[in-house]
Amino acid sequence: MLNALCIFLFALSPLASSDFPFRNVSLSWSERVDDLVGRLTLDQIVQQLARGGAGLNGGPAPAIENLGIGPYQWNTECLRGDVEAGNATSFPQAIGLAAAFSKDLIFNVSKAAATEVRAKHNDFVKRGIFTDHTGLSCFSPVVNIMRHPLWGRNQETYGEDPYLSGTYANYFVQGLQGDHDRYIQANAGCKHFDAHGGPEDIPESRMGFDAKVSMRDLRLTFLPAFQKCVQAGAYSLMCSYNSINGVPACSNELLMMDILRGEWNFTGYVVSDEGAIENQISFHHYYNNSEDAAAGSVTAGCNLELSGNLTEPVFMKIGDAVKSGKLEESVVRNRVKPLFYTRMRLGEFDPPEMNPYSSVNLSIIQSEEHRNLSLTAAAKSLVLLKRPSKFSKRHLIGGFPSERMAVIGPMANNTDQIFGDYSPTTDPRFVKTPLKGLTELNFSMNYAAGCVDGTRCLNYSQDDVKTALVGADLVVVCLGTGKDLESENVDRKDMMLPGKQLQLLQDVVSMTNKAVYLLVFSAGPVNITWAQESERVLIILQCFYPAQSAGDAITQALIMRDGRFNPAGRLPYTWYRYTEQIPEMTDYSMARKTYRYFTGVPLYPFGYGLSYSTFVFSKLYFLPKVNAGDPNVVQVRVFNEGPFDGDEVLQVYIKWMSTKERMPRVQLVAFERVFIRSQQYVDISTAITPQSMAIWKDGIGFVIEPGFIQFYAGGQQPDQKVTVPSNILQGQFEIVGKQILSPH
Repeated sequence: MLNALCIFLFALSPLASSDFPFRNVSLSWSERVDDLVGRLTLDQIVQQLARGGAGLNGGPAPAIENLGIGPYQWNTECLRGDVEAGNATSFPQAIGLAAAFSKDLIFNVSKAAATEVRAKHNDFVKRGIFTDHTGLSCFSPVVNIMRHPLWGRNQETYGEDPYLSGTYANYFVQGLQGDHDRYIQANAGCKHFDAHGGPEDIPESRMGFDAKVSMRDLRLTFLPAFQKCVQAGAYSLMCSYNSINGVPACSNELLMMDILRGEWNFTGYVVSDEGAIENQISFHHYYNNSEDAAAGSVTAGCNLELSGNLTEPVFMKIGDAVKSGKLEESVVRNRVKPLFYTRMRLGEFDPPEMNPYSSVNLSIIQSEEHRNLSLTAAAKSLVLLKRPSKFSKRHLIGGFPSERMAVIGPMANNTDQIFGDYSPTTDPRFVKTPLKGLTELNFSMNYAAGCVDGTRCLNYSQDDVKTALVGADLVVVCLGTGKDLESENVDRKDMMLPGKQLQLLQDVVSMTNKAVYLLVFSAGPVNITWAQESERVLIILQCFYPAQSAGDAITQALIMRDGRFNPAGRLPYTWYRYTEQIPEMTDYSMARKTYRYFTGVPLYPFGYGLSYSTFVFSKLYFLPKVNAGDPNVVQVRVFNEGPFDGDEVLQVYIKWMSTKERMPRVQLVAFERVFIRSQQYVDISTAITPQSMAIWKDGIGFVIEPGFIQFYAGGQQPDQKVTVPSNILQGQFEIVGKQILSPH
């Protein structure tokens, strides 16, 4: 460690900066990168390509002592805060952030996470620490589509819609990397490229799964969000564990060379998922040995191996592959260039005083600003699934003449499970569970977990629940899954509430005649049909995994002291009614999946979410004709006719009326979340972009064809059976002419 620190200090010295052209800040980035890479031996390059992490054997990338270059750790996670690097502000899990339908929110959360990542990194480097999760290169965001509700990693995604996911990817990348004209604060790495979305372990392992995907589904569903990452300037993508039509993602030239670099002009680096390179041998049986796997992956476009902690990562055989003629040394040298370009843009080879991010220090960790943002994010992520049709404030906590509250359920006071997977390590002082938040109200409090074994709830204590209900004037029931039951490596078997959780809820309703509120903590949908149909369950709030500010956000939403806490989240996925509505996990055709192709009646549709207020849309403006390649600006007026201030989410959908190609039955093309005071209105402008109007034609690409598009602007999807109390405006415009877009 001391040796690494000495190397780092040498790199900052005047001697080092004048010694080599790659430290000359007056040269172009490409000149500096070429100079640096030209000074490396093949063996040194191999070490850089093979040591992406994780663990002591996999990483960090080693120091290059003859050039005064220190080690670098590539293995960092910052999906919604700095993960596994000590205390950090935790923001809601990604699926909850997606439910906020707020571009500003994901940008601000990403920016805050990057600031804390940078602060930690600056401190680690000063102390000569380069272990896992100390670098600046984030394996985030996750932009895979939530195509199946039982996939264990749904919580890490932005939901089932490619437009929503792509928009969020764009704002996340911008927030994380910053807007400095020379340096980036941290660099984004969008994952997992591509067609990755289950299974994890049911009915088979993700490590060797082969996704059979049509080109139409690949282009319309699985690729768009990744292209948005590239357009936003992401420095990295991560290739996934699975194969696509028989070819492992990390050796897939179609993905990494033809599409990513050829069509999208991506110039960054591709890192493998942890162990994905070696899995090509042991699980996919695509290669027979490490030399062939190294040659194939590098040739196909992979730049960096994230080893599964092998003593000798597969990429250590790159040199042998060059010697045997299986791999050109020029290709190897080109593959290492984006790695050093990234490190240069992070500021590693420039004087620290030139880089404003070099001065970020640990005082930013859990700052008041970041804690407030965590609360705002948690509040905006909440989705109100049910409320009385004739709602008034008397239906909320505080509206009841009550003195005693019962808080019941395995998620009520679970300081671990409310965070979800890939969460920062959070100082307990800043964590509030639902129970802790509600306890701060002026009520006497009864509490019972009910489930002795946590969310699995195989061991249920009816007596504890009965005791907690004694004397209670209202009841808050907290149910859900948690990362123990849905996470990386853990798929769900069905949509049922785990164990005896449904019995717990039914017991509560049968044992008391008081008001019951249900809080659900899960990523994917669970079967709460009974609660939706029960007259006794007044309010259902989907909370996802709200993280450290869960208690405050939920409490404020249930008392609603001001409009900032009036729930306005919208479901970023279809909440199916029954497991029987869901196709097989291994079926990668998009037929019957997500709102874009599903024709059944769900419990709650994509984009669904209620408010304590009601909104009216009027004064629709749009162009009746647009030339192919031009956007169509849409403007509406939204009036808050309810008694409470609050947010509303404008959702714009389209249907293609003239094409014969198989396109989605309906597609989200724009959304805006706005705050509107009671009895006031706002005018909202947005645009339907040319890219959203395009159709996919096999063998040609994306084409904007002449014809008609029907569009809908309002607070929900068109034609949905389960509605919210707001209206939808609609119109039709004509596209004049034709334009072939670059395939994307």
